[in-house]
Amino acid sequence: MERAILVGIISPQQNAERLNEYLDELAFLAETAGAISVARFTQSLKSPHPVTYVGSGKLQEIAAFVEDHDIDLIIFDDELSPSQLRNIEKVIKKKRILDRNNLILDIFAKRAQTAHAKVQVELAQYEYLLPRLTRMWTHLERQQGGIGMRGPGETEIETDRRIIRDRISLLKKRLQKIDIQKATQRKNRGKLVRVALVGYTNVGKSTLMNLLSKSDIFAENKLFATLDTTVRKVVIKNLPFLLSDTVGFIRKLPHSLVESFKSTLDEVREADLLVIVIDISHSDFEAQLQVVEKTLSEIGAAGKPTLFVFNKIDAFTYIKKDEDDLTPVQKENISLPELQQSWMAKMKDPVIFISAKERTNIDALREMIYQQVKEIHIRRYPYNDFLFQYYPES
Repeated sequence: MERAILVGIISPQQNAERLNEYLDELAFLAETAGAISVARFTQSLKSPHPVTYVGSGKLQEIAAFVEDHDIDLIIFDDELSPSQLRNIEKVIKKKRILDRNNLILDIFAKRAQTAHAKVQVELAQYEYLLPRLTRMWTHLERQQGGIGMRGPGETEIETDRRIIRDRISLLKKRLQKIDIQKATQRKNRGKLVRVALVGYTNVGKSTLMNLLSKSDIFAENKLFATLDTTVRKVVIKNLPFLLSDTVGFIRKLPHSLVESFKSTLDEVREADLLVIVIDISHSDFEAQLQVVEKTLSEIGAAGKPTLFVFNKIDAFTYIKKDEDDLTPVQKENISLPELQQSWMAKMKDPVIFISAKERTNIDALREMIYQQVKEIHIRRYPYNDFLFQYYPES
């Protein structure tokens, strides 16, 4: 595995605790991409330095560490502007500099299996690359005087920009055709109720999909194990509905990915019921839930009937406080029963706690999904209310 260091800043928008959570996630992203993080560098700033992201002194410190410890990658937790990338590369030479967006795009490229996913990822990669092209051609820029040494870099850059713009245009046309095909597929599925599994990446959506649909969808303890939306017909008590497993959300998800994955996210937009899966064993699951709800709002899928599924109760841990300990209770000191009686008990939408891995409360989850799907089905087909009352198993 390649050796990487992680870089982030403490600012008024994110304190040291929140930054550590972000860097933990960045380390997991790096591991998913095939790198191991060996060190972290942080600095307190009001905002990222416009020239080098971190201060010049901190950047020199990073450069010295990279030289002394045989580091392959330097990964920054926020998106770097083209000028920041160029300036950082002038100090940290002959090493690859990545930001969070670039890393996520790399993982998506690695995970893409179908032609649809590959087109979506390629489009996002080119849109990310286009404004950063100048740094790719430094070896062709005018570095010394003399005949034949003037201007080839700029010529190559402009040629490459044209090629990439043409490629972006072609990919967008392909995606438009794919969008039409996907829309036709959704129409051809009839009037069955649609249920979408949504949530942060790596919360267990694919494992839950396998349990509910009795299928064999790829599931792995890695980020973005699923890119393509998988739709299965599920029958509970002879009531059929469509269940879809969608790409997971993440903090600071590149906007280009959201745009290029529009047709994939249409499954969420057009769903009748959202099953939001949350990893309750994660130390920052509340912030992850906020990211999911914000993303749903951004793509126009907020306000739908929702079922909250708190998964991985088998992995939930807490530190029990000593009775004589008078320090304020922290979230790591709260037990699962106490959590269940907190703000979760006041949610207007149904809530259930399960373990997809251990199959705990799966039957109860099936019953809750059945009841909500039945309500939607009856509203859509009022005549069927008679059948449900007098012939519930028919």
